[in-house]
Amino acid sequence: MRTNQYIAVLDSCVLLPMPVVDTLLRLAEEPAFYSPRWSKHILLEVERTLSDKWKYPEASVKRRIQVMKDSFPEAMVTGYLELIDAMNNDTNDRHVLAAAVRCGADAIVSNNTKHFPPKVLEPYDLECITANDFLEHQYHLNPDLFIGKLVDQTADIGWTLHQLISKHVPSLAS
Repeated sequence: MRTNQYIAVLDSCVLLPMPVVDTLLRLAEEPAFYSPRWSKHILLEVERTLSDKWKYPEASVKRRIQVMKDSFPEAMVTGYLELIDAMNNDTNDRHVLAAAVRCGADAIVSNNTKHFPPKVLEPYDLECITANDFLEHQYHLNPDLFIGKLVDQTADIGWTLHQLISKHVPSLAS
């Protein structure tokens, strides 16, 4: 049971770069800054991109998706398919908005913000925010906890804190 009730649907584009998805998901671990959500469609996009475009080995892709599912079993949104046709955003991302509406999300985290115009999101009381802006907002909720989670991440991946922040949360590096 997650303690934070803020729900963010993570679009496939923010689930692809490993340091970014690692940071996003660490922030969703207890004590959680937010509760992540995704759908079967979103995970299929991640899988396809990692396999076809980025040429990751199939076993590595399957393991990554399975670890995400196992770590956040409550993240999978279902029951959104019948909403897809009613969405008025970019055709290729209607499934993302439908999933966000179905699960009562507060935000969609996507670097493709143009696919989610504010006028389309307003009726659902949703916002679309880039990964960088989302991470910056999370930092301001609890800077000490945020930095602590990033310090743990840097120890695991062999980067410095400055490297991680400057590459993936550049607004905090200045």
